[in-house]
Amino acid sequence: MIGNTDAVRLLDSKREDSVFVATMNANNVGFGLPSVTTKEPLDFPISGAMGKASSVGLGLALAQPNRKIMVLDGDGSLLMNLGTLVTLSNKAPKNMYHFLFDNGVYAVTGGQPVPGAGKVDWEDMAKGAGYAAVFSFDNLEDLTTGIDQALATQGPVFIHLAITPEIENTPVAFRPRARRSVQTAFRELPVALGSD
Repeated sequence: MIGNTDAVRLLDSKREDSVFVATMNANNVGFGLPSVTTKEPLDFPISGAMGKASSVGLGLALAQPNRKIMVLDGDGSLLMNLGTLVTLSNKAPKNMYHFLFDNGVYAVTGGQPVPGAGKVDWEDMAKGAGYAAVFSFDNLEDLTTGIDQALATQGPVFIHLAITPEIENTPVAFRPRARRSVQTAFRELPVALGSD
């Protein structure tokens, strides 16, 4: 399995001018995007809208066809909005890369198991929905050697990552907050995108 921070750090190193749309676990201050990002103005956190990262990512991909959009989704989040797989495939944005951080638990709410964890075949679901390509990685070495091929493939691309669960048990009121919120991103992302 792949460590959450290791996965996000590797993707950040490959992003170039891509926009990251990150939800829940991938956006956790302790072990997610805020702890490793190198291009914060291009980060769009969707922590408060669980299940909607792929929908927001689709909108950005359609509006910014010349820029890669990388959605950092969670298994629990995607489960709440499965219809997005078909909608996304139907719109077929060539510049969209949908990463699924599959850790089998709701990591930021105490570690409750995600329904169907270990039974759901996410890759088959993405293929059946019509994604242009599907990749799967269960260790950092293979992800490191395979990520360039995945990012060079015309989208929409689904990339399944087997992630080691890291449970956040600190009460919400006492957790460190990321500087970049959804509201901040709404204000700053258009400036970062420029005239694209």
